[in-house]
Amino acid sequence: MRIIVLVGVLIFSLSSCFKKEDYPSTPSIAYQSFEILGDSARITLSFTDGEGDIGLEPNQTNPPFDVTSKYHYNLYLIYYEKKDVGGWQPGLDLNGDTIVFRNRLRPIYTGKPKSIKGTIEYTIEPIFYNQLSTDNDTIKYKIQLIDRELHESEWIETDEVIR
Repeated sequence: MRIIVLVGVLIFSLSSCFKKEDYPSTPSIAYQSFEILGDSARITLSFTDGEGDIGLEPNQTNPPFDVTSKYHYNLYLIYYEKKDVGGWQPGLDLNGDTIVFRNRLRPIYTGKPKSIKGTIEYTIEPIFYNQLSTDNDTIKYKIQLIDRELHESEWIETDEVIR
């Protein structure tokens, strides 16, 4: 009996060492790195989410995830260039629209809701900079992540990238 109690106390003591972390419902992201891979680049982010509901299945296209909705995508990267006069400005495409990379991340976790944390690696391809711009030598990105409950992370920025 004494051994059973001792084993029980030992298990309880050890379980308290592995405290479950709780994160807010709104996803949180942090910039980790930017790696140039020729004309492509890889951005690494760390994240936390209170319910683990990050990512969408390809067939999740009913509202609010339909193709006309902002929530069809769950990872947004806005491209910026450092102008010689005027500082940081959104990069523009041939139509004069802001260059935005939109992506649908696949589900990271599909079990019952729980707090999760991890790393996201996103590759910008085929080209990570605006080839038509004369100001593409110094760039950065602003990034936002959205979960399935439509909670939007704060916008974060990459470091300045000099190519």
